[in-house]
This record gives sequence, structure tokens and C-alpha cells, in this order.
Amino acid sequence: MSTPPAVRPTLRVGKVPGVTVTKWRGVWGERFPRLRLEVVDVEEQDQRRALVDGEVELCFVRLPVDGDGLHLIRLYEELPVAWVSKDHVVAAADAVSLAELADEDVLTEITPHNLDLVSIGEAVLLVPASVARTHSRRDFVAVPISDAPSTTVGIAWLADNPHELIDEFVGIVRGRTANSSRTAQARAGKGKAQS
Repeated sequence: MSTPPAVRPTLRVGKVPGVTVTKWRGVWGERFPRLRLEVVDVEEQDQRRALVDGEVELCFVRLPVDGDGLHLIRLYEELPVAWVSKDHVVAAADAVSLAELADEDVLTEITPHNLDLVSIGEAVLLVPASVARTHSRRDFVAVPISDAPSTTVGIAWLADNPHELIDEFVGIVRGRTANSSRTAQARAGKGKAQS
């Protein structure tokens, strides 16, 4: 009777729209070629639920998020843009202020209905620049908003999640090298060298 092969651990990482994980996924693949990293798209309104329900071990979130019971590291700020039809009057501007958008129907959620309204010039989407890039459309233009508050992207995980690979991924995101003594891999390597 043969023994079933050992199941290799998988780390599931969620990301809200606009977040790109290519760099971190590449580093993970170099350091842990035998450990699977699964990246899951998570809608912004579901970012906390995905963690609490165990759909993902970590999630790149857009603040604000209820931090109760979570570890959260702020990573970077995103600038907001007015995402408009290329025929809209705002499309010709280098930048626009919130006051200049006061008479517009300003929407913040990307839904098929809202995209239709923007495409016919009936509305303006106020979104982070990365979200506009992710959903890139030839008929839309992203115009920076000069006085809107930025949004913050962070990485979050449940404080009581014991998954052994969380620290490894957080270390990669924070820029730790493979030789950092803070990684379990490095600690294990030092222990073997001393024995």
C-alpha cells in the first residue's frame, strides 16, 4: 500500500481591485518554488469578510477597514482620479478639483451600470488611480484630482491565524531579504548549520 504524497502548504492572498502583486509573487516564487501562492481577487466591500471567513490568509486591503482582531500594515498611498469619458469636458484638464466636479454626478463604485453612465458622459467615477489603470478602457480618461484625500493600501491578516507562511509573505512585502533572521526559513537554516 502506497503512502499518499504529502500536501504542500498553500498560502492564499487576497487583493482588492487596483493592487498589483506581481513583484511580491515573483519573490515568493524565487524563495519558495515548491510552495504554492494563490492570489484571489476580493471586492473592497468583502475584504474583511474574506479574512474572517478564512477564504484568504492575508489580504491587500484599501482603508478604512475594521481592524478589530487584525494585524494591519499600511503600505502606500494612492492618488484619486476622476475617471471620465474621453469626450467629457473634464477629460481635457491636466487636473481637476472637487469643486469643479460639484455639478457632476460623482460615483465611487465600478459597476456595469455606473460604467455605462460614465461612457455616455452622464457621470464621473472617483476612484484610486490604480483602479482606473486596472480597468483600463480606451474610451475613458483618468484625470488627477488635486484636492481629494488619498486612499491607503495595506496588508491585513487575522491576529489569531497560526498559518506558518504568513510571516514569510509579510517579510517579502516589507522588503526583508532571504537571509533576514526574521524569516522562519533563515532561522531553520541557522539551526541546521549549528547542529
